[in-house]
Amino acid sequence: MTDLRALLAGPVQDAARGLLNARISGGGVTVRLTEVEAYAGVGEDPSSHAHRRQTARNAVMFGPPGFAYVYFTYGMHWCVNVVCGPAGRAAAVLLRAGEVVEGPEIARSRRPRSSDRDLARGPARLATVLGADRNADGASLLDGAGPLRLAAGERAPADRIRIGPRVGVRTDTAWRFWLDGEPTVSVFRRHVRRRTSRDHAR
Repeated sequence: MTDLRALLAGPVQDAARGLLNARISGGGVTVRLTEVEAYAGVGEDPSSHAHRRQTARNAVMFGPPGFAYVYFTYGMHWCVNVVCGPAGRAAAVLLRAGEVVEGPEIARSRRPRSSDRDLARGPARLATVLGADRNADGASLLDGAGPLRLAAGERAPADRIRIGPRVGVRTDTAWRFWLDGEPTVSVFRRHVRRRTSRDHAR
C-alpha cells in the first residue's frame, strides 16, 4: 500500500501516478481513481490556477499537502484536487475520473441518468457523486475531519499506467495519468481556442 503522506509531499507528477487506484470517499460514496491530472505552480504551468500568483481562490494550492482544493467552473460544476508538494510551492492533482466502488445507489441518486461507467467519468461527475462542494475546499483529506477522505489503494502496475496531454487545456504537457483498459477513463479532447470578435474581424 502507498504511504499517502509521503507521496503527496513529493513531486506532483509522482503524486499523480501514485493516486491511481487510491480511494476518495464522500457523502456515502467511494470512488477508485482511474484518471488524474497534475498541475504545478507559479511560473511553471500556464494551465494551473496558481501560474501567475497566489490569490484568495488558489491559496490552498500552496500547501501543506493532503488538503482539498475544490473550485467552481463554468458556473455549474465543482472539481476536486489534491494538494501536493512542499508547503509554499503550489501544486495539485485534479481527480478526473474513477469507478464507484461503494455507495452505488447514492451515486445513482445524484446522477440518475448516468450509466455505471459514466457515474464518475469526468471531474464534475466525480465531484457530484461524492457530494463535494465549497465545504470541502481547504479541508484535510487525510485525517477524517473534512467531508472527503482519501485512502491508499493497491499500487497500480507500471505497465497499466498511461501518460498523455491533459484534457481541454492550452498546453500539451503530458501530465495526465490513467489506467489502461478502464472504461471509466474520460474521453480525451484537445483544447480548442475560443474565437473572439477580433478573430471574426480578420
